Amino acid sequence: MKHHDQVADAFGSTAAAYLTSQVHASGADLQNLAATFAATCGNATLLDMGCGAGHASFAVAPHVREVVAYDIARQMLATVDAAAKERGLATIRTQQGAAESLPFADASFDWVVSRMSAHHWRDVPRALAEVRRVLKPGGRLKFIDIAGADDPLYDTHIQAIELLRDASHIRDYRADEWIAMLDTAGFDANVTERWRIGLEFDSWVTRMRTPPERVTAIKSMWAAAPDEVREYFKAGDDFSFELDALMIEGKRRD
Repeated sequence: MKHHDQVADAFGSTAAAYLTSQVHASGADLQNLAATFAATCGNATLLDMGCGAGHASFAVAPHVREVVAYDIARQMLATVDAAAKERGLATIRTQQGAAESLPFADASFDWVVSRMSAHHWRDVPRALAEVRRVLKPGGRLKFIDIAGADDPLYDTHIQAIELLRDASHIRDYRADEWIAMLDTAGFDANVTERWRIGLEFDSWVTRMRTPPERVTAIKSMWAAAPDEVREYFKAGDDFSFELDALMIEGKRRD
């Protein structure tokens, strides 16, 4: 199975769980998104890349002219369609596809946003080149994602944990990696927020339907982790822990 198929399969089968997940359905980052567009962008057209269950789209939809909720998993998009209709968000439309090949004309959007998706993308530099192409001159982006750790010991541990939990995981990128990739793609960008997300272990693995043998392996990794790793990620006796997250804002260079 190719990676794109793996992502679509993994998240298609878990769409309902991600719609109701409090980790995904709430947070100051969603409030930040809503406030950004409530304040400035009433006539904007916006692309939500890797929209998942649609929480970013739902946050901005009341404040823009159109949101295209874009994802590789058709079942996720069906979930977004149903939830948008239930919430009366008529500005949202959905479209299926991969981040690296956007089926939109050049200069189609004022904004591109992405929340908790890019760590699954097969080729982030290629996806960012596509983002630049579909943005209008002067267009902007706001990306939110789990962040890799600056310390190699911490980073290696958390990437392994993430992959065991979800076989479609590729990489949580560090802040400096994001800025370098965006610069190469033609954006002036900076990290505007950093915070921690607490994860309750049982719901975290249940939401992804992680196989029992992989759950056992994750618990073994936490149990055997060096003290400084456990302290950095605030790992508890129940294997719950915290992840780093970041928000990046950028503007297309013209």
